[in-house]
Amino acid sequence: MQIVIISGRSGSGKSIALQALEDFGFYAIDNLPAMLLGCLVDELGEKQNDLPVAVSIDARNLPDALQRFPALLQELRERHIHCQVVYLTTDARILLERYSATRRRHPLTRHHQVTLAEAIDQEQSALTEIRDLADLVIDTSRLSVHELRGRIADQVAERGNEALALTVESFGFKRGVPLDADIVFDARCLPNPYWDPSLREATGRDHSVIDFLAGYPIVEEMQTDISAWVERWLPRYQASQRSYLTVAIGCTGGQHRSVYLAERLAQELAEHQPGVGLRHRELGIQVSRMPSGAAGEVHDIEKES
Repeated sequence: MQIVIISGRSGSGKSIALQALEDFGFYAIDNLPAMLLGCLVDELGEKQNDLPVAVSIDARNLPDALQRFPALLQELRERHIHCQVVYLTTDARILLERYSATRRRHPLTRHHQVTLAEAIDQEQSALTEIRDLADLVIDTSRLSVHELRGRIADQVAERGNEALALTVESFGFKRGVPLDADIVFDARCLPNPYWDPSLREATGRDHSVIDFLAGYPIVEEMQTDISAWVERWLPRYQASQRSYLTVAIGCTGGQHRSVYLAERLAQELAEHQPGVGLRHRELGIQVSRMPSGAAGEVHDIEKES
């Protein structure tokens, strides 16, 4: 049996994620009391063992149930239940904006005399243990509804029992390190095409920038070192029973150097690792699966809608 547990901060898109999984054929239950996880598995296991299940467990649970969640999760895994925890998070300032715009009440403000900002902070503390146990963390701060559904489809619904979902992501440090990054490399020490006016509006996927960066040996050295490190340690991460791994490469703006390195790394990994995903955060580009090709070749992949 496959069971996906959706958790995270209120207002981060948990309902959207759960509805997406339901559309993909999962038996979906919102706001399941954590203490009933075992009973749910027993009931469905006897009747429909092949039916994938998605449940939402969050701060609406009783505090005692949340505290017992790690033990409940361990019990399921000891029973050889394929159980994945997906945690959705959003920057607190954006949550404040979302609640102000929709005029909805935060769940923790209904029975407690607290402000919205205090409720958001309390919820984050209450969900700390679930966040620490999450197999996949998705930051929805800059994701549209369609982009979130795409992430759920690619990284959760279509993965099934695959051992590891590997994603390479480029980003800009000026907008912060991605919250879902497991391994981060910093490319800001490399020559920056931004300072060439003719390259400023181009990206690391354009031939002009590719030629510029390829002309510097230090860029090739960093690319070689990053690829060697990931390939050296990837089997260790796989052996630790991880479901997801995101390798992030950042530069200042996330437009040139990090994009170039991420494209090359993803293509090299795709030669030996099936289903490598590629995401350029600042460009708004996501590729579900990298195609196999000649090692080192940079493919031009269209932006997904």
